[in-house]
Amino acid sequence: MSRTPTHRAVRGFSLLEVLLVVAIIGLIASVLIGGAVPLFGERSIAPGDVFRRAVQEARKTALKSGHEIRLKFHKEKSRFLLFDGTVPAVLAADGFTREETPLKEFPVPAAGGELAVDFLAPASKGGGGNAILVGGVLLEARTIPHVTFFPDGTCSPFRAQFVRGGGVTVLAIDPWTCAEVLTPPDPHALPAF
Repeated sequence: MSRTPTHRAVRGFSLLEVLLVVAIIGLIASVLIGGAVPLFGERSIAPGDVFRRAVQEARKTALKSGHEIRLKFHKEKSRFLLFDGTVPAVLAADGFTREETPLKEFPVPAAGGELAVDFLAPASKGGGGNAILVGGVLLEARTIPHVTFFPDGTCSPFRAQFVRGGGVTVLAIDPWTCAEVLTPPDPHALPAF
Protein backbone atom coordinates (compact mmCIF):
# COMPACT_ATOMS: atom_id res chain seq x y z
CA MET A 1 0.00 0.00 0.00
CA SER A 2 1.04 3.37 -0.75
CA ARG A 3 0.95 6.06 1.75
CA THR A 4 -0.22 9.43 0.78
CA PRO A 5 1.29 12.30 2.62
CA THR A 6 -1.16 14.06 4.80
CA HIS A 7 -1.07 17.78 4.90
CA ARG A 8 -1.61 19.24 8.25
CA ALA A 9 -2.54 22.84 8.54
CA VAL A 10 0.52 24.57 9.98
CA ARG A 11 -0.34 27.81 11.68
CA GLY A 12 2.34 30.52 11.41
CA PHE A 13 2.69 34.26 11.26
CA SER A 14 2.20 36.13 8.08
CA LEU A 15 4.75 38.65 6.87
CA LEU A 16 2.35 41.48 7.69
CA GLU A 17 2.01 40.36 11.32
CA VAL A 18 5.79 40.12 11.77
CA LEU A 19 6.33 43.58 10.28
CA LEU A 20 3.61 45.03 12.51
CA VAL A 21 5.23 43.60 15.67
CA VAL A 22 8.68 44.88 14.63
CA ALA A 23 7.23 48.34 13.98
CA ILE A 24 5.53 48.43 17.40
CA ILE A 25 8.74 47.32 19.16
CA GLY A 26 10.68 50.00 17.27
CA LEU A 27 8.16 52.67 18.23
CA ILE A 28 8.25 51.72 21.93
CA ALA A 29 12.07 51.61 21.90
CA SER A 30 12.34 55.04 20.29
CA VAL A 31 9.98 56.56 22.87
CA LEU A 32 11.88 54.97 25.77
CA ILE A 33 15.33 55.87 24.44
CA GLY A 34 14.26 59.38 23.43
CA GLY A 35 12.80 60.01 26.87
CA ALA A 36 15.84 58.59 28.68
CA VAL A 37 18.51 60.60 26.84
CA PRO A 38 17.97 63.79 28.91
CA LEU A 39 18.25 61.73 32.08
CA PHE A 40 21.72 60.53 31.17
CA GLY A 41 22.92 63.63 29.34
CA GLU A 42 25.49 65.95 30.89
CA ARG A 43 23.81 68.92 32.52
CA SER A 44 26.07 71.82 33.26
CA ILE A 45 26.30 72.57 36.96
CA ALA A 46 26.23 76.24 37.86
CA PRO A 47 28.85 77.64 40.28
CA GLY A 48 26.01 78.81 42.53
CA ASP A 49 24.74 75.23 42.83
CA VAL A 50 28.21 73.98 43.82
CA PHE A 51 28.46 76.84 46.34
CA ARG A 52 25.11 75.93 47.90
CA ARG A 53 26.17 72.27 48.19
CA ALA A 54 29.47 73.32 49.84
CA VAL A 55 27.64 75.57 52.32
CA GLN A 56 25.18 72.79 53.21
CA GLU A 57 28.02 70.32 53.72
CA ALA A 58 30.03 72.80 55.82
CA ARG A 59 27.05 73.47 58.07
CA LYS A 60 26.23 69.75 58.38
CA THR A 61 29.87 68.90 59.16
CA ALA A 62 30.06 71.60 61.85
CA LEU A 63 26.85 70.32 63.45
CA LYS A 64 28.02 66.69 63.42
CA SER A 65 31.62 67.30 64.53
CA GLY A 66 30.79 69.83 67.24
CA HIS A 67 33.49 72.30 66.17
CA GLU A 68 34.07 75.06 63.64
CA ILE A 69 34.45 74.37 59.92
CA ARG A 70 35.98 76.87 57.48
CA LEU A 71 34.91 77.26 53.85
CA LYS A 72 37.29 78.79 51.29
CA PHE A 73 37.39 79.15 47.52
CA HIS A 74 40.64 78.16 45.80
CA LYS A 75 40.81 80.18 42.56
CA GLU A 76 43.64 78.24 40.89
CA LYS A 77 41.96 74.90 41.49
CA SER A 78 38.47 76.39 40.92
CA ARG A 79 36.95 74.62 43.89
CA PHE A 80 35.41 75.21 47.29
CA LEU A 81 37.34 73.62 50.17
CA LEU A 82 36.22 72.67 53.68
CA PHE A 83 38.79 72.81 56.49
CA ASP A 84 38.69 71.82 60.13
CA GLY A 85 38.39 75.06 62.08
CA THR A 86 40.43 73.69 64.98
CA VAL A 87 43.57 73.17 62.86
CA PRO A 88 45.66 76.36 62.84
CA ALA A 89 46.93 77.80 59.59
CA VAL A 90 50.65 77.18 59.00
CA LEU A 91 52.93 79.84 57.54
CA ALA A 92 54.53 78.45 54.37
CA ALA A 93 57.99 79.34 53.02
CA ASP A 94 56.48 81.71 50.42
CA GLY A 95 54.92 83.84 53.18
CA PHE A 96 51.37 82.69 52.58
CA THR A 97 49.44 80.62 55.04
CA ARG A 98 48.65 77.08 54.11
CA GLU A 99 46.35 74.73 55.89
CA GLU A 100 46.26 71.05 56.44
CA THR A 101 44.48 68.76 54.03
CA PRO A 102 40.92 69.85 53.21
CA LEU A 103 38.13 67.73 54.64
CA LYS A 104 36.17 67.91 51.41
CA GLU A 105 36.47 69.55 47.98
CA PHE A 106 33.72 70.82 45.69
CA PRO A 107 35.04 71.37 42.14
CA VAL A 108 33.34 73.98 39.98
CA PRO A 109 32.95 73.11 36.26
CA ALA A 110 35.14 75.22 33.97
CA ALA A 111 32.41 76.03 31.45
CA GLY A 112 31.90 79.73 30.79
CA GLY A 113 35.39 81.11 31.43
CA GLU A 114 37.50 81.76 34.49
CA LEU A 115 35.62 82.01 37.75
CA ALA A 116 36.46 84.11 40.79
CA VAL A 117 34.54 83.73 44.03
CA ASP A 118 35.13 86.12 46.90
CA PHE A 119 33.57 86.09 50.32
CA LEU A 120 32.50 89.56 51.41
CA ALA A 121 31.60 91.10 54.72
CA PRO A 122 27.89 91.83 55.14
CA ALA A 123 26.62 94.91 53.33
CA SER A 124 26.96 98.03 55.45
CA LYS A 125 24.01 100.39 55.83
CA GLY A 126 25.92 103.45 54.66
CA GLY A 127 27.61 101.83 51.68
CA GLY A 128 31.12 102.32 53.08
CA GLY A 129 32.87 102.68 49.71
CA ASN A 130 33.78 98.99 49.33
CA ALA A 131 33.25 98.91 45.56
CA ILE A 132 35.76 99.61 42.80
CA LEU A 133 35.29 99.69 39.04
CA VAL A 134 37.48 97.12 37.25
CA GLY A 135 37.17 96.84 33.49
CA GLY A 136 33.66 98.25 33.54
CA VAL A 137 32.53 95.84 36.26
CA LEU A 138 31.72 97.09 39.75
CA LEU A 139 33.39 94.75 42.26
CA GLU A 140 33.55 94.84 46.02
CA ALA A 141 37.10 95.15 47.26
CA ARG A 142 36.94 94.15 50.93
CA THR A 143 37.00 90.39 50.96
CA ILE A 144 37.26 87.97 53.85
CA PRO A 145 39.58 84.94 53.59
CA HIS A 146 37.08 82.30 54.66
CA VAL A 147 33.66 81.72 56.15
CA THR A 148 33.28 79.96 59.49
CA PHE A 149 30.45 77.54 60.27
CA PHE A 150 29.73 76.98 63.94
CA PRO A 151 28.55 73.83 65.77
CA ASP A 152 25.22 75.48 66.65
CA GLY A 153 24.20 75.57 62.96
CA THR A 154 25.02 79.24 62.34
CA CYS A 155 27.77 80.80 60.27
CA SER A 156 29.71 84.03 60.20
CA PRO A 157 27.80 86.77 58.33
CA PHE A 158 28.95 86.99 54.72
CA ARG A 159 28.06 87.44 51.08
CA ALA A 160 29.46 85.51 48.13
CA GLN A 161 30.55 87.38 44.99
CA PHE A 162 30.79 85.35 41.75
CA VAL A 163 32.68 86.93 38.84
CA ARG A 164 32.75 85.14 35.48
CA GLY A 165 32.96 86.46 31.96
CA GLY A 166 32.43 90.09 32.97
CA GLY A 167 29.29 89.30 34.95
CA VAL A 168 29.00 89.72 38.72
CA THR A 169 26.47 88.07 41.01
CA VAL A 170 26.40 88.64 44.76
CA LEU A 171 24.50 86.28 47.05
CA ALA A 172 23.63 87.43 50.58
CA ILE A 173 23.70 84.66 53.19
CA ASP A 174 21.63 84.60 56.37
CA PRO A 175 24.01 83.86 59.28
CA TRP A 176 21.30 82.09 61.33
CA THR A 177 20.33 79.52 58.70
CA CYS A 178 23.36 79.75 56.37
CA ALA A 179 20.89 79.90 53.49
CA GLU A 180 20.71 82.40 50.67
CA VAL A 181 18.62 85.48 51.40
CA LEU A 182 15.92 85.64 48.75
CA THR A 183 15.38 89.11 47.35
CA PRO A 184 13.14 90.29 44.54
CA PRO A 185 14.95 90.16 41.21
CA ASP A 186 16.57 93.36 39.96
CA PRO A 187 15.38 93.95 36.36
CA HIS A 188 18.76 95.58 35.57
CA ALA A 189 20.93 92.78 37.02
CA LEU A 190 22.95 90.36 34.94
CA PRO A 191 21.59 86.82 34.57
CA ALA A 192 22.43 84.54 37.52
CA PHE A 193 24.69 81.53 37.11
